[in-house]
Amino acid sequence: MKITWFGHSAFRVELADAVVLIDPFLTGNPAFEGSVEAASAGCTHVVLTHGHDDHVGDSLAILQATGAELVANFEICMWLASQGVEKFNPGNTGGTVPCGPFSVTFTPALHSSGTVREGRSIYLGNPLGVVLKSHGEPTLLHMGDTDVFSDMKLIDELHRPDIGIVPIGDRFTMGAKTAAFACQRYFSFKAVIPCHYGSFPIIAPDAEAFVNEMSMNSRALVVVPERGVAFDPLAGLTSNGGAAS
Repeated sequence: MKITWFGHSAFRVELADAVVLIDPFLTGNPAFEGSVEAASAGCTHVVLTHGHDDHVGDSLAILQATGAELVANFEICMWLASQGVEKFNPGNTGGTVPCGPFSVTFTPALHSSGTVREGRSIYLGNPLGVVLKSHGEPTLLHMGDTDVFSDMKLIDELHRPDIGIVPIGDRFTMGAKTAAFACQRYFSFKAVIPCHYGSFPIIAPDAEAFVNEMSMNSRALVVVPERGVAFDPLAGLTSNGGAAS
């Protein structure tokens, strides 16, 4: 598995037989460097956690340009289908949808989901986290935008994610201290990737506070990626699964 962070909550996940974009907010993302065409090259699936514009982003253009399949909640799938998306694979909280070489399971998230058009609010279903599972690959959880909640422990017990993508920017999601608490209290991640920071001035500018909080009581490797550079999220682990010192 190779992961590329494009800033904010946008990620590219390369599996053996699939290229997945999660929440591809690229155009208008102050943290994104590069082109939409390069970031989406070879894309087979677009997976969305919820319907806010800073997560749906370039999904419509990417889906139409690449012929990729949309994987999202029912309302988002119908919203984008009404705009011309032809391949979509809907689900909802607790459901697992097959996506060929991998599967997506939708988990709860504490947030909201919608957009605004011509001054009117449009409801786009429940916010979700997503668990990606593929044979021979580590299990990945992208939490979406969320606060901490005790049922995160059930997500860990049911799905055993090896890698967690965790929002840390505060104001709209967990901040550094709460995000670190969630990871330490409820999950047994091997690696944690912070996101939803460093893009807009009203959220955290960097991951330093989260890294410091995680260093106090965690065996998980914290990976703060360079934007636009593909990486192996488990490369820094020792043979026994702990973070290399």
